[in-house]
Amino acid sequence: MSKRTSVAASGSAASSSNDATVSKSPALKDNKQDLLLSSDVGHFSLVRALHLADLITELNGLCGILSVFSSLRYCIATGHLASALNTEAHSTLYWALGFLPLGLFFDFFDGKVARWRKKSSMMGQELDSLADLISFGVAPASAAFAMGLRTPVDHLLLGFFVLCGLTRLARFNVTAAAIPKDATGKAKYFEGTPIPTTLATDAVMAYWISKGWIHEALPLGTLFTGTLLEFHPVALMFAIHGCLMCSKTIHIPKP
Repeated sequence: MSKRTSVAASGSAASSSNDATVSKSPALKDNKQDLLLSSDVGHFSLVRALHLADLITELNGLCGILSVFSSLRYCIATGHLASALNTEAHSTLYWALGFLPLGLFFDFFDGKVARWRKKSSMMGQELDSLADLISFGVAPASAAFAMGLRTPVDHLLLGFFVLCGLTRLARFNVTAAAIPKDATGKAKYFEGTPIPTTLATDAVMAYWISKGWIHEALPLGTLFTGTLLEFHPVALMFAIHGCLMCSKTIHIPKP
């Protein structure tokens, strides 16, 4: 979830009656980033346009990418091993889940740096949301697939979860200006559960790995086994989490 309230981004979603507020934004006073991004010439202009907080956000996205790669390595390893319960393969799956708390650290840290340096931008807010989608949406779904949620219905449920995260982040970017702010200008609450709460699901999956409850040993087994509708009931955990993220009525106070 973006900790960097971007007046520039909220201005694009607000009506023209808010122009006076936007014009006072510190982000617009320092338009170096805008000039670099819109420039037709200049080597590495995109890199030079990034703020320090943006670079930290990129590390959040990197953690998500490395998590996905670790899940893929696990799938490859178990394909060549006689048993999916091999300890060496398990370590790869632990890495897939271990990168996600590290991504959360960078997700918190980028907001603190942005407020410390008093630099925020629409690009920073978009980067934050995209990085969160990778680290707390795509990466956990990939880990769940690697652990054994591999039926067609499982795929639909995991896909639903990721799309809920995508929609929730897009809604935040559009409605950030309408959410009540505190004295520092930070939104007072999240609408729906923030996507980093997926770490609770990750903790559950890590526990299952420690117990060897993966693949055929996944808790609750499967329903409609042997049919086109076969699925693992534990996949509903992701679907429910997706619904909570998209909720309009749930308000989670910001720390």
